[in-house]
Amino acid sequence: MTENTQTPSSPTSELPTTYAPAEVEGKLYERWVERGYFEADAKSEKPAYTIVIPPPNVTGSLHLGHAFQHTLMDALTRRKRMQGYESLWLPGMDHAGIATQNKVEQQLAEEGKSRHDLGREEFTDRVWKWKEEYGGKILGQMRRLGDGVDWSRERFTMDEGLSKAVQTIFKRLYDDELIYRAERIINWCPRCLTAISDIEVEYQDDAGELVSIRYGEGEDSLVVATTRAETMLGDTAVAVHPDDERYAHLIGKQIKLPLTDRTIPVVADTHVDPEFGTGAVKVTPAHDPNDFAIGQRHDLQSLTVMDEHGVITVHGPFLGLDRFEARSAIVGALREQGRIVAEKRPYMHSVGHCSRCKTTVEPRLSMQWWVKVGPLAQAAGDAVRDGRVKIHPEDMSKRYFDWVDNMHDWCISRQLWWGHRIPIWYGPEGQVVCVGPDEQPPTGEGWTQDADVLDTWFSSGLWPFSTLGWPERTPDLEKFYATDVLLTGHDIIFFWVARMMMFGLYAMDGVAPFHTIALTGLVRDEFGKKMSKSNPNAVDPLDWMDKYGSDAVRFTLAKGANPGADVPIGEDWVQASSKFANKIWNATRFALMNGATIEGELPPVERLSATDRWILSRLNKTVAQVDAYYEDYQFSKLSEALYHFAWDEVFDWYVELSKTTFFAGGEQAQVSGRVLGEVVDVMLRLLHPIVPFVTETLWTTLTGGESLVIADWPKDSGFRDEAAEAEIASVQSVITEVRRFRKEQGLQDGQKVPARLDLGATALGAHEAAIRQLLRLQPEGDSFSATATLPVAGGTVALDLSGTIDVAAERKRLTKDLGAAEKEKQQAEAKLGNEAFIAKAPDNVVDKIKGRLAKAEADIARLQAQLDGLPAA
Repeated sequence: MTENTQTPSSPTSELPTTYAPAEVEGKLYERWVERGYFEADAKSEKPAYTIVIPPPNVTGSLHLGHAFQHTLMDALTRRKRMQGYESLWLPGMDHAGIATQNKVEQQLAEEGKSRHDLGREEFTDRVWKWKEEYGGKILGQMRRLGDGVDWSRERFTMDEGLSKAVQTIFKRLYDDELIYRAERIINWCPRCLTAISDIEVEYQDDAGELVSIRYGEGEDSLVVATTRAETMLGDTAVAVHPDDERYAHLIGKQIKLPLTDRTIPVVADTHVDPEFGTGAVKVTPAHDPNDFAIGQRHDLQSLTVMDEHGVITVHGPFLGLDRFEARSAIVGALREQGRIVAEKRPYMHSVGHCSRCKTTVEPRLSMQWWVKVGPLAQAAGDAVRDGRVKIHPEDMSKRYFDWVDNMHDWCISRQLWWGHRIPIWYGPEGQVVCVGPDEQPPTGEGWTQDADVLDTWFSSGLWPFSTLGWPERTPDLEKFYATDVLLTGHDIIFFWVARMMMFGLYAMDGVAPFHTIALTGLVRDEFGKKMSKSNPNAVDPLDWMDKYGSDAVRFTLAKGANPGADVPIGEDWVQASSKFANKIWNATRFALMNGATIEGELPPVERLSATDRWILSRLNKTVAQVDAYYEDYQFSKLSEALYHFAWDEVFDWYVELSKTTFFAGGEQAQVSGRVLGEVVDVMLRLLHPIVPFVTETLWTTLTGGESLVIADWPKDSGFRDEAAEAEIASVQSVITEVRRFRKEQGLQDGQKVPARLDLGATALGAHEAAIRQLLRLQPEGDSFSATATLPVAGGTVALDLSGTIDVAAERKRLTKDLGAAEKEKQQAEAKLGNEAFIAKAPDNVVDKIKGRLAKAEADIARLQAQLDGLPAA
């Protein structure tokens, strides 16, 4: 339990009768920021707890995926701060090379210009201006959500400090021969005019064409099939399997390449599958990664036949055609020559697209810079295997290992102007010099810097330590690295998580960048469909915040957050969470109006009623349960636990059961008022990390405390009272059973009924006043006539329903229902008594019938008891 001896301010006079989020949230957040609650102190003696935000793109705006992950990160850091940690949640943005450059180029296009009209320096200045004016929209939206980030430490991947970190690690990797330059096949986007990495290519089934083409003449001919006929202009061989007897006579020979004046060799290579298609494949080393590997093994020439725009650059008739125009033209020319053996349209096949602009990617031979990932990926895998880093949920580790254990060298150069320029200078005599951040680049005639910039993921891969001041050994780095948890979507394990693991272990002497990788799913609509701007199901979370409040959005998202699983969300659920916030508000106001207080110590156990002891026992169990769920990143379960404790146990049961005590006044009312104050105090603390605004307003009113942001997190005192819990469970059983009976009889909720309670010698007798009040049961009176008697836990409740129900009609209804229940029982018993059926029926079918039998028996007992309770006709 928590202790709080502050004097509360005037209670309900400070609280409006209804909760209006729009009037509360903005002012509260600015007060938190102004008072520095979210700022972390590197000199503090407190233990550190650190999360760095997955940096949103400078071009981005808040979407439900951001709101989802930010809610969970905020909950973690708020709780740790309350637990006494120096809690740092570090914000910032990513420069987002291609996306941002595209934004500014679109702006220029509207002016009838291109970046080349401005030149590199002026264009880069223009992007910086765009960033200052339009970038970072999401940062303001994060305030709306309530993100408790340390704004004094906000970073940007191209600020001076992070740029120094990028240059430093490039230099170290280069000197350690882990960065190199080579001509390889890369993924090229003809729209963005840059190389993109494998993980930035999205594959989808497209309707194309498959054409089979005859190469060579007569017996010295064979057939190859392709979906990219335009690349045949760059073929430099045909490959067959060395053991394929069909082509043994051709291996080593030259055959005529159609539409050209060239001959090309037939080579034997084990990469070819003789069972697939014709068993012969065209080899275009400059335009296909597998063909490039074959070309390397057989010392084949690599002929580039397309420029960076996807336009054909060779062979007169097709020169200047777009790649797709050339495809049709080449197939037509081959058809005229009788070279087309077969055509299939449409032919569905997997085609790569640029993840940013959706243009079909073109494999292209290009000179690029690469990271040799072998030793780095090995270290990243080992850190998880040996337990230094935990992946949660554990079953997601397979996806991580599938990537790091099979990673190809990483192409890090991009043909853009916006980004970190590659720190390589070329000299007039072919010199290549890598320049570190504290070194002067070479000068003199003929020296030029590499024109490319680095992949955005190169700089964001340094995020957990570059944001803390690396390469300097800053106090922030010493205090807050390694970070405690990386909470991010499972969809960027490959993009970002693996990069940070590789760079963190390399730069920080084997210390991994985080202790835990907590992976979430993706937010989907209420039907489980992916949200997309092109679909009508896309939702702007700000619209929901305007309508229902940020707390409602946050609670809905947290309640759906099962580790690693996708999160469905619909407006109805946000509306339900809004009702929960209002319930907290109204119930707390009631508590304050009825003497709830935190003044003084809790009364000793002997002064507490069973109801008081029950709720304190449940409170401590809830504290322990919520703590366990937090440590296991079970946000959905902890949200459900808090919801049911607050709504069901505190508001629907404890408050209701205690009303008679409060109305009676006196010493016991004061005792229960202190208990209620304790319960509401702790409940609001537990809820605060997820719903910070409504809880802050209520808690400061209840306690007079400065802020929940810096209040203590509740602790389980160890108090348990199983006897009180069993006693109140009996009370709940009585009330629930009678309520159900009243509903079956069609009685209105507020309709009063005379009743006699025979609760025997059990402890239920102490609760008779509360039971009567909650069930609207009047004293029996002189003319009482028991028309219905209900067996309840530990006794009976006799009701006088004369004048409220038609006894004859009720007897008829119950008799009919009893007959149906007895028939159901007979049918179930007959099946379960049939040995032949039991021998053949699956276990789940047998279990289902057993369940039907148990229900029928329970219904019979209940209905018979109700019939017995009715007066004789």
